[in-house]
This record gives sequence, C-alpha cells and structure tokens, in this order.
Amino acid sequence: MIIRADHVAGAAIIALGVGVFAVSGELPFGRLAAPGAGMMPKLLAGLMMLFAALIIISAAQSPEFATIDWSDRGHAAGVALITAGAVAAYRPLGFLIAMALLVFALLVVIERRNALIAAGYSIGLTLFAYWLFGKALKAPLERGILWF
Repeated sequence: MIIRADHVAGAAIIALGVGVFAVSGELPFGRLAAPGAGMMPKLLAGLMMLFAALIIISAAQSPEFATIDWSDRGHAAGVALITAGAVAAYRPLGFLIAMALLVFALLVVIERRNALIAAGYSIGLTLFAYWLFGKALKAPLERGILWF
C-alpha cells in the first residue's frame, strides 16, 4: 500500500480527536435539553474524526507522502512557535495584550509586513474581537495585567 498525504493527515486528525476525548472525559456530557461542559468538545472531536476518516477513504487522489515538498516548514514552525507563545502569555497578559501581540508578531515576523500598519491592524482586530466576544456575546475573556 502506498502511503499518501491524506492518510497521514487523516490519521493525525483522528489521533487529535482521541486526545480531545481523553482530556474531556471527566466533563459531564449532559443531555440535549441541558448540555454539559463535555458535550461540545466531544461532539466536535467526533465530527472531526468522522471527517478525517472520510479524508483517509478518499486519499487516492492525494500525492504520495514521500513526494511532499517540505520547503515551507520554517514558515509553519514560526507560526506554531508564535502561537504557542501567545497561548503561554494569554493568562498573565490577558486577551487584549496577548491577541494584539499575536497578530502583530504574525504579520511582522512571519508575513514581513510594515510594522506601523501591522500595529494598527492588530489593535483594531483585537478591539473588534474583544467587543464581539467580550461584550456582544458576553464570553468571559482573560483580563490579565490590564485589570489587575
């Protein structure tokens, strides 16, 4: 059997879904009328694994795994490292600072955009996201150092 790119990608997504099930195992599932905290992660993980299985089934059209061009791996590693840094800084810095720094770093370091334009864009996008999620949808966002 020839290993194709979609075989590897689908298997990785299924493994991630199994990991989500393992981590959310202690959360109560609830029922449809009164969903528990574990319903959404388990539902999304199940759908993710279902679609990953469909990707694996239709893998005949994808390129062979050995022929994949990995020249963009540095770009992907940079995105992953900056995102990991933002995740680590989210609690101490809070939503506003961490997300503004995330967008700014991705634009300036990864995409090599103008720093002044990137600063304006990252602040505007972060303020819009704060309004949308924190105010309009009333989602609890981490306050961090701005609100002590």
